[in-house]
Amino acid sequence: MVYILLIRRNSLCTFRKEGRMTETKREKFIRLAEARTNRIIDTLQLLGNLSNTGAYEYTKKDIDQMFKAIDDALADTRNKFNKAEIREKKKFSFKE
Repeated sequence: MVYILLIRRNSLCTFRKEGRMTETKREKFIRLAEARTNRIIDTLQLLGNLSNTGAYEYTKKDIDQMFKAIDDALADTRNKFNKAEIREKKKFSFKE
């Protein structure tokens, strides 16, 4: 199979013989991370709409529980990325 390299947005991308384009791991990460992060931001803005006391009633306890759940989920997700960094650092190799 023949591959042609193409430089796109400062990274490599390949075209297969059939004309289909494949993404590099970096390009895929950027595409998915941007979309997912923007979706989270949009959802948080919607959550903020619940602060309208003219339309909703809530207590401080409700808000504290809600943000604790969000903070916990965010910490868990950040730890997943930190574990990936730690795994990379623990690679063994002989030094000459």
